[in-house]
Amino acid sequence: MLRRRFISGALAAAVGAILAPARAAAASRDYEQAVEQTWSPLRADRKNLELVRFATLAANSHNSQPWRFSVAEDRITIFADFARRCPAVDPDNHHLFVSLGCAAENMVHAAEAMGLKAEPVFDNDTIIATLSPVAPKPSPLFSAITQRQSTRALYSGKVVDTGALRLLESACAEPGVSALMITDRPRMKNVADYVEQGNSAQMRDKAFMAELVDWMRFSKADAAAKMDGLFAGASGNPALPSWIARPLLRFVFTEAGENQKYREHIASSSGIVVFSSDADDRAHWVAVGRACQRFALQATALGLKYAFINQPVEVSALRPQFAAWLGLGARRPDLVVRFGYGPELPRSLRRPPQQVLI
Repeated sequence: MLRRRFISGALAAAVGAILAPARAAAASRDYEQAVEQTWSPLRADRKNLELVRFATLAANSHNSQPWRFSVAEDRITIFADFARRCPAVDPDNHHLFVSLGCAAENMVHAAEAMGLKAEPVFDNDTIIATLSPVAPKPSPLFSAITQRQSTRALYSGKVVDTGALRLLESACAEPGVSALMITDRPRMKNVADYVEQGNSAQMRDKAFMAELVDWMRFSKADAAAKMDGLFAGASGNPALPSWIARPLLRFVFTEAGENQKYREHIASSSGIVVFSSDADDRAHWVAVGRACQRFALQATALGLKYAFINQPVEVSALRPQFAAWLGLGARRPDLVVRFGYGPELPRSLRRPPQQVLI
């Protein structure tokens, strides 16, 4: 009996070893095909369905894609999908509504390129974007939608010239929203101190870590199967089968290691922008999302990369200290973003429109 089990186990291992390269190749093909479909150019013949797809290409918390859409001839409505909320990192749904604002901003630029004017209005936790015909007008921000990505990697440290900084500042302009640009090294180092404090607090929080790991997609196969979440490759990490990556995680994903990584990432950046709003409510969180997405598109159009370093605003005990240091008074710092010249990383994925329609 033991001999038969040994032989059976050995055969299974041998077959697994033989099939592993084929499975890896198939997973890679599935992932690359999903990337191509997700980030493909606009197809005007698909009309409002394409506006939904382009809306989903927006930045969003943990790539949880916390949105649903309904489509009519003259309007598209964006709903919050609370089933996809992240209660540990985002207990008051702040990031969720920021994500909806990011999606609405993408829709505005895609609609204009398609010959439609989209006018989003936030009402009762939904965004209703009415559509009316205009002359098609593709813009550099529209062209940036399929190129934009949150690039969690080392940047070059190259200085961004004054003209580009002005364009970035202009892109942030949104009623009720302010953007504080930080480019001097001592203040950037101060931000890194707050990021380290916030990161340490989060990594010591079991609920936060469990939620984060739940949204991780360790391999191309995981990413293509789920079409959401934080793909390891898109974060600059090696893509490994989950059965290998999960046991290794506690050895390689450490508080000290992550703190050092964030310090190096910030030191390699050209600058940091902090978004804040006039009021701490959902309408203003949506407005922050629109401003941030516009910043991201403008940065992409300029050949810049960006990434979120939101730890100082996500840890509630740290947020007031960070606001005081920034001189914001009673205003809530909403988002913290670093930017600079950096590499292209593998792409994250999005669920297709059919899966997010109501």
